[in-house]
Amino acid sequence: MAVEERDAHTGYLTTGHEWNGITELNRPVPKIIWLFLLSTFAFAFLWWVLMPAWPLGATYTRGLLGVDQRARLADDLAVAAARRADWMAEIEAKPVEAIRADPALMRLARESGRTLFADNCGVCHGATGGGGPGYPSLVDGAWLWGGDAKTVAETIRVGINSDHAESRVGQMLAFGRDGILERQAISDVVSFVRSLSDAPLAPAEKTGAAAGATIFADNCAACHGEDGRGSTDVGAPDLTDGSWIYGGDRPSIFASVDRGRQGEMPAWEARLTPVQRKLLTVYVLDLGAKQ
Repeated sequence: MAVEERDAHTGYLTTGHEWNGITELNRPVPKIIWLFLLSTFAFAFLWWVLMPAWPLGATYTRGLLGVDQRARLADDLAVAAARRADWMAEIEAKPVEAIRADPALMRLARESGRTLFADNCGVCHGATGGGGPGYPSLVDGAWLWGGDAKTVAETIRVGINSDHAESRVGQMLAFGRDGILERQAISDVVSFVRSLSDAPLAPAEKTGAAAGATIFADNCAACHGEDGRGSTDVGAPDLTDGSWIYGGDRPSIFASVDRGRQGEMPAWEARLTPVQRKLLTVYVLDLGAKQ
């Protein structure tokens, strides 16, 4: 029969295990632990009885308190909608110019527009509307299709090269890939395009720019204009303002001329209500006005 050993210092029995002179005590579980476990069990049981808890096929136990978070959420949304109804009706009824002239409405439009923009537009145009490679800036005043309220609202509604029946359609030809221009001709027209925005040109580029002027007039002016200032009728960008969607360095411009460009923007008519699109229009115009 084994003889139990008791620790002389603490008075507790030992387990009989020893490591490097350290003996393991066989201490009972502290009372505070039992209290914590019992309290947790009691709270869980009480919560189970009072609140919705167990699924029962198509339904669930409702609990004695009858709490329904879905009903609460529906009520909260109804209250929020009621609070928004008055000023949203004003937004819907007033033209964009009148909204922008009303400081109180603009404060509300900025708050709601910021959320709409972040949820629907920010992924492409950036959180502040600054754009990025392949996505135009909305704050630099360089509008492809026009920057007045009516035009911006229509662009949001139908999109660009989208699946909407009334979509704006714009495309730049692939002059190199499709064999329209030789490589040297593309290089010369790139030099000319860079000269339009007063980019610093190397001596060789200046020579190429002179030849590129004729190539530009024959192949590019129909869309970008004889002076390179673009056309909002066909969504052709201004080449003189220093604002570039795909980059204004020589390799980027060469790639655009060589392979062409066809940007896309979704149509939001089926995704957003008319008043939401108006809020976005106001917000986008306000972004540009702050610069």
